[in-house]
Amino acid sequence: MPAPLNILTWHVHGNYLYYLTQVPHHFWIVTKPGNPPGYAHPGTGFPWGANVHAISYDEVKGHDFDCVLFQSRGPYEQDVTGMLSPAQRDLPRVYIEHDPPQGHPTDTRHWFQEPAGTLVHVTAFNALMWDSGETPTRVIEHGVLPAEGVVYGGDTESGIVVVNHLVQRGRRLGADVFEQVRQQVPLDLIGMDAERAGGIGEVSNMQVQPFVAQYRFFFNPIRYTSLGLAVIEAMMAGVPVVGLATTEMTTLIKNEVTGYVDTRIDRLVDVMHTLLNNRELAREWGEAGRIEALRRFGIQRFVRDWMALFAEVTQSSPSRSTPRPLELAS
Repeated sequence: MPAPLNILTWHVHGNYLYYLTQVPHHFWIVTKPGNPPGYAHPGTGFPWGANVHAISYDEVKGHDFDCVLFQSRGPYEQDVTGMLSPAQRDLPRVYIEHDPPQGHPTDTRHWFQEPAGTLVHVTAFNALMWDSGETPTRVIEHGVLPAEGVVYGGDTESGIVVVNHLVQRGRRLGADVFEQVRQQVPLDLIGMDAERAGGIGEVSNMQVQPFVAQYRFFFNPIRYTSLGLAVIEAMMAGVPVVGLATTEMTTLIKNEVTGYVDTRIDRLVDVMHTLLNNRELAREWGEAGRIEALRRFGIQRFVRDWMALFAEVTQSSPSRSTPRPLELAS
């Protein structure tokens, strides 16, 4: 196996970064004092491996890297000239786009316009909707690690919803759909600021899968976003998924086999009542969903895809320095 690469990146989505760092390269996470958005320290919420390192914004120019992996617009537009050295600006650049367009759904040109770079979309739906322009694109679907020892129970006769800042993010994330359904079906909500919507609150990242496995079904009220990792994590825990038939969800959920998706809220409510009244049916759908999630989003496939891309973009990389391990509390 070739020597590990040194990859400079940012902490944008914690769960995604955790799964990405299962790739056997060294990941250097840019930080600023106070952990402002886009520059947060990896923290202690995940069991980070020895290949994950924090590096101060002011120290980046003094280190050797093989690739720059952008994950959000701000750092890309500000840090290329503001943080990187002239030599680092010539490194291979990859941009992970985590979301579909937030402006016009079909006619939004992506800001990462680099013919020598690579724009990675996390779903085929995102790649379809973005105008990627002159930038070469690749779809690398999510990879997820199933939580060890988690078995679907479904004893809690309720649905579980996992959305961060649901009230703040409004209709796009389905705040109104959640409220409409909750009037007819028992639903619990977890995530950042969930209390504001009458939810339970935040559950630590590594405890989400065992937490949702207690519930009869998982409900995804989101109208328009990328395929959420919480959906996949629920499936890997054997929880049947009910949701809106939008975005990539329509390629993932097969009705009455792995869950149920529809654009008719009343139909979704009927299905939820059916699952509440039939735990064995819920278990059957959830098990089929678990098998499909493992097949499609297994971490081994995800690692292979990223290893291939990093090898392709770096090709003959310069000699690599040995990074200093970062000590993180477990």
